[in-house]
Amino acid sequence: MNCKKAKQIDLASYLKKQGFKTGKTYTKDIWFYSPFRNNEKTPSFKIDINKNVWYDFGEGIGGTIIDFIMKYNNCSIKEALIILSENTFPVHQQKKTVINETIPTYSIKKVTELNNQKLLDYVSNRKINLQFAKRFCFQVHYSFSNGNEIFGIGFMNDSGGLEITNIISENFRKICLGKKEITTINNNSKIVSIFESWSDFLSYLTIKKQIPKENFIILNSTSMVSKVTNLLIDYDTIKLFFDNDNAGNKATAYLKMKFKNSIIDNRIHYKNYNDLNEYLTNIKQ
Repeated sequence: MNCKKAKQIDLASYLKKQGFKTGKTYTKDIWFYSPFRNNEKTPSFKIDINKNVWYDFGEGIGGTIIDFIMKYNNCSIKEALIILSENTFPVHQQKKTVINETIPTYSIKKVTELNNQKLLDYVSNRKINLQFAKRFCFQVHYSFSNGNEIFGIGFMNDSGGLEITNIISENFRKICLGKKEITTINNNSKIVSIFESWSDFLSYLTIKKQIPKENFIILNSTSMVSKVTNLLIDYDTIKLFFDNDNAGNKATAYLKMKFKNSIIDNRIHYKNYNDLNEYLTNIKQ
């Protein structure tokens, strides 16, 4: 086994054969729960399917299958090649059709657990339970073409994009790094609760003081509401927690028109507030 042959081994197939747990699979990449950390709650290890390389957002490193073996086994290149030669694995098939992609104007430097005090204070000031926040959100360090590194609170969507709330800089306070998409959380329930944002979702968990036995959909923008219609067909109960504004009214009316008998508009419980989080910050606990 030499380096050239080793790099032809399909990385995703290798990791699956070793028993590493996968997260979500997309057209261009596969997310794994990091092999380098135990009990990870959200996948942070990504494989680029076409390029056959990996990147671990928690560690801030990546590379080929050889780099992975060396990191995981703390061994040399020679020892890594011996490990790979001990078994047979599928050969990576490079796609012949190359799609010209727009080069992103941003770069993600690293993704970690929420630990910056300013971000933790922001969450606490909104009375959101920190344990829920750390379970579903990340601390994302990134930069734009100017090279200045900034960071914010990240919430992953179903396309692997990161919905960013930046409390440090006035510019780009709320952006999406990657493709804009909804976020779905499946708990095998016939009840689904739908929110506009991650902060409203976490506010709901904080009020309940637990994660209810429900499924959850976070739109990440009311402009995404049409994307959920096909997902709602089989639910007995659809609970809405939108904002008390024009966008929230339109999204509620849209879903009521399609699922009239299943919809519960929960805004009645916080009708005097703009959204569920504002209600949370004003109630006595």
